[in-house]
Amino acid sequence: MQKETKERPMRAVVAAVHLSSISDIEFESSLNELRELAKTLGYVVVGTFIQKRANFDTAAYLGIGKRQEIRQFVEDGTDFDDVTGHPPDPFATSDAADQQGGTKNLPPKSGAAKAKAAAQLAADPDTRRVDVILIDHEVSPSQARNLEIEVGCEVMDRTMVILEIFHRHASSRAARAQVEIARLGYMSPRLREAAKLAGSGGRQRSGTGGRGAGETHAALDRQKIRNRIAELEVEIAAMDAERQTQRARRQANQGGQAGSQGLARVALVGYTNAGKSTLMRALTGSEVLVANKLFATLDTTVRALHPETVPRVLVSDTVGFIKNLPHDLVASFKSTLEEAAESSLLLHVIDASDPGFQRHLLVTDSVLAEIGAEAVPRIRVFNKIDMVGDAVAQADREVTLRAHYPDCIVMSARRENDVAKIHTAICAFFQRGLVEAELFLPWSAQQLRGKIFANCEVLEERADNDGAFLRVRGEATTIESLQDQVVTKPTPAK
Repeated sequence: MQKETKERPMRAVVAAVHLSSISDIEFESSLNELRELAKTLGYVVVGTFIQKRANFDTAAYLGIGKRQEIRQFVEDGTDFDDVTGHPPDPFATSDAADQQGGTKNLPPKSGAAKAKAAAQLAADPDTRRVDVILIDHEVSPSQARNLEIEVGCEVMDRTMVILEIFHRHASSRAARAQVEIARLGYMSPRLREAAKLAGSGGRQRSGTGGRGAGETHAALDRQKIRNRIAELEVEIAAMDAERQTQRARRQANQGGQAGSQGLARVALVGYTNAGKSTLMRALTGSEVLVANKLFATLDTTVRALHPETVPRVLVSDTVGFIKNLPHDLVASFKSTLEEAAESSLLLHVIDASDPGFQRHLLVTDSVLAEIGAEAVPRIRVFNKIDMVGDAVAQADREVTLRAHYPDCIVMSARRENDVAKIHTAICAFFQRGLVEAELFLPWSAQQLRGKIFANCEVLEERADNDGAFLRVRGEATTIESLQDQVVTKPTPAK
């Protein structure tokens, strides 16, 4: 009888160098964020290794002592509970390291053991305690490769973790293409490092110019990567054109040339997992994905504000931002983020329950500036106030936030009254500067009624034998355009 086996979750260790220039609060916040990123990938974090250094080790990021310490932890084997998916307590963690190359509370390894560790790329996958090491910085290809050799398992830096999340979550054709470009750009220099490894270690080299087969294959792979990136860029350009056509069609449906300023558009922006999708769902009544994970949303979703208003407002939910978001990803997703840059109003959603929200706020402002959206009017929305604590703690936090950000809105997207406040604020923004006028619509021109009702708020309507009189409120340019298309009935002579 074949024994049943359960697929266990991937076990990860978080490792980071704590530089003297980084505060304890900022460092711990970044580590917690990496743990949340690991959770999004379905990994179980079984340990944390921290080393305080003045700078990163140029060879393998961490000092030699810390690398040996991690290697021993990886090779220890495990009593991992495949049912619960949690490792036994206590966790093996390390909060300090000897920068002189020694280890903390570890017996010295024999020369034979060191030789074995150096020669063996990976510890036994059936017995090792760890499957992957997650590094809370971006490391060079050579640093990653050297660290993999010494610790005995796969190494993923922060950039690679984010790219993997984007790769798994991308659902639309545009998002998949954008993520693939970023991943290929990330992998290309790592192929060069693999080629160096293939040509070293005493292996026989051959071929023109003394190039080894591994190096030749890597060169061919890099050429394939460049060709693939070029193909994807052509695809994205075509999709951008298609997106522009869709926007033009939406504007035509909104009333054609009635308004020179186009659609009233709001974009939800902010740090990942700030609650943007929950707020989007509450404002539009749509069934958008809501999940307590980082980067649950990668594709821009556009829905109409509900209940509908005049002018009709479209709300878009955009991909979340994060500290050290890879520049290639920002560039790749620029077409998606254009929804923010081209919007009339930004709702900057911030997690009020996160003690590190100020850093999140700065990151979002920085990315918005990078995509050219820094001048777009915005409302700061502090969401998740219901997760701060009891009623007293929530009230105290709200007072503090309003003192520092007088025009902000403090709310919970799960409270109907709070959502109504946001709805009112959005309507008030788009109704500023509206003017009132009276339009006369002859009975022979009633086909224009739909355009008038779509672009203006009709305050009063009356009729006589010749047609209908409509008192409307709307943008000055919209009303001027409508007046050119309808007939103003002359005042009868006395």
